[in-house]
Amino acid sequence: MTSGTRADEKTFFGHPRGLATLFGTEMWERFSWYGLRAILATFMAASPAVGGLGMGKGTAQALVGVYGALIYLVALPGGWIADRVLGARRAVLWGGLIIMFGHISMAIPVGTGVFVALGLLLIIAGTGLLKPNISAMVGKLYPEDADARRDAGFSLFYLGINLGAFIAPLVVGWLASGDRWHLGFGAAAVGMALGLVQYVAGRSHLRGVGDEPGHRLTPAERGRFTLVAAGSAVVVAVVLALWAASGTFSLDAFALALTVVIVIVPVVYFGYILLGSHNLTPEERAGMRAYIWLFVAAAVFWMIYDLAPTVLLFFADDHTDLTLFGVRITAAATQSFNPLFIMLLVPVFAALWVKLGDRVTAPQKFAFALLMVGLSFVIMAVASTLAGAGRVSVWWLVPVYLVQVFGELALSPVGLSVTSKLAPQAFKGQMLGIWFITISIGDAVGGQTGRLREYMSDPAYFLTLAAIAVVAGVLLFLFVPRLRVLMREHDHTAPRTSEM
Repeated sequence: MTSGTRADEKTFFGHPRGLATLFGTEMWERFSWYGLRAILATFMAASPAVGGLGMGKGTAQALVGVYGALIYLVALPGGWIADRVLGARRAVLWGGLIIMFGHISMAIPVGTGVFVALGLLLIIAGTGLLKPNISAMVGKLYPEDADARRDAGFSLFYLGINLGAFIAPLVVGWLASGDRWHLGFGAAAVGMALGLVQYVAGRSHLRGVGDEPGHRLTPAERGRFTLVAAGSAVVVAVVLALWAASGTFSLDAFALALTVVIVIVPVVYFGYILLGSHNLTPEERAGMRAYIWLFVAAAVFWMIYDLAPTVLLFFADDHTDLTLFGVRITAAATQSFNPLFIMLLVPVFAALWVKLGDRVTAPQKFAFALLMVGLSFVIMAVASTLAGAGRVSVWWLVPVYLVQVFGELALSPVGLSVTSKLAPQAFKGQMLGIWFITISIGDAVGGQTGRLREYMSDPAYFLTLAAIAVVAGVLLFLFVPRLRVLMREHDHTAPRTSEM
């Protein structure tokens, strides 16, 4: 059901009142997600004597990377479950409850990693249900022909995301300081609980949006789904049990295995599309070949960009003087730099892309993003070199995050748009989900880059990753003419789908 806004109805900044419900729910869910992310790696690497798990930093980096990767990967089945079984509204409700219980599990102050592992698994599962479906509900608040109002509504919705992301590291980081890790995890649980309270209290404002699945499974289909899901769970459990019994299981090996699986998924998917017939036109096949270049470029970007909650967090904790404007901050608080810059710069970049119009294409924006994220790690190489003589100012991280946000605002807003544009007609809906796998691959592979630090210094590590990004960006710039041909952007007289 779609809904408009009656003249006598209370609104939220001129938008349907249901947007306020979804805005608040998403803000608190992001508070819980970014709050946990801001302390997770340092908690894993902290000594058991101070309540941590005592992992090596490389292992912690790999596990946080895989955790982030799975968060985005499960959005695909989460959207399917809502569309076929629960409906978006119930999927968001159940997802939020599962997330809250995950944070509660992590907040239990016991000296074992069992409750932490259970908590992370619950948060992954819950986020898969909540994250894709709450965004879908925002779109359904508006009539089909209200594109401009819908776009403005999503802008407000994304403001809620970044508000939660900005506040969470400050609050959770402060509560967890002094080795009070489980108090920080508890705060994340409280944040999700507040989001659920607002969601339930504001249900009437949603006016039926998301109440029913879009394509409900028949009883026979539901039975097959249950059988396949249960069978898959049993297979995974048996494989893990046999692996553990073999004596070769380790957290590092587990993270590496998941990374390999995540990387294989798009390889198989693109192979299936390009090697099968599927009635694809020559133009659609050319568009897919161009898209693979952009897919790889985006994965390289996220590989570096999403090292913020691990590598940059460890650097802040170990090598910087955590003082801003004469005020002591926590290492976790540095994670607030990114959402702050996003909130400040989104209007600037939106106006810039409108002004530049078709003169700057999607491949050029992606290449620029790669150069920016590469430059950010050149700055990190300089900072880590200076840190060899003692702690450096935390201000070194400010330009790092600022330059990275320049890159994100060039790449992220056009990702879904260019995916929709280049997707073959037969794979339109599926391909939109595939875009998020770029983040999964980036997070998983980025987590594995911690292994490089066993063989090289920190400055060399940062320069190596910077070189990968810069070389990828330069190559993408060089291939822009060819990509424009594949994307059918070489004919300026032909109408084209706007990127923004």
